[in-house]
Amino acid sequence: MSWYALLFGPDGWIGLLLKGAVVTVALSVTTAPFGFGAGLALALMKMSRNRLLRAACDVYTTFFRGIPDLLALFIIYFGLQALLDRTSKLLGLEGHLELSAFSAGVIALSVVVAAYSSEVWIASLAAVPAGQREAAQSLGLDRAQVFRLVILPQLGRVALPGLGNIWMILQKDTALISTLAVTDLLRAASEASRATTRPLVFYTAAGALYLCFTLVSGVVQGALERRANRGYA
Repeated sequence: MSWYALLFGPDGWIGLLLKGAVVTVALSVTTAPFGFGAGLALALMKMSRNRLLRAACDVYTTFFRGIPDLLALFIIYFGLQALLDRTSKLLGLEGHLELSAFSAGVIALSVVVAAYSSEVWIASLAAVPAGQREAAQSLGLDRAQVFRLVILPQLGRVALPGLGNIWMILQKDTALISTLAVTDLLRAASEASRATTRPLVFYTAAGALYLCFTLVSGVVQGALERRANRGYA
């Protein structure tokens, strides 16, 4: 049977691959806001005057940047499930609280993305001239207003290239969720290859879809960067 028939024939597997692609995109889009938002919060805490807070954040980033992302996924999935089991016992609940594999993937990838993006946010915060903060404070703005009205609008432009690179990595790291029996793009390709004993066809198709995601993301990132840099020399 030709590769075209395997993918697009009456009994083709393109439908399963596209469903897996939807799961992959959904996981990426759901994870990014949490990961980048947590990374910004982490960066602000790492720039705090509190030594203990800074040390705790450094331990966090060092740990999750130093272990494989797959290991982080397993720690989050099994650790949170054990915590839910213990909580249900303490509360005397008859039912069993279960963490879905998709939710575990979002949490685990958000934790990892936060660790990496915090460094991008720190560099972006440092890139904002200190004179702007001083000028805003001289106008009577408090620290929260200075951050919200002066610093935050400029962070996106500076941080966008670094965050875009992390987004690219995130799209590929979503394949790790296939180890938790979630039918994402990679697992769909694996199931099709096992059923047809034609792994090259389906893994190549999956690679082409991942490449499409990357190319589209690159185009969108380029457009956002051009828009953000309007008026800057």
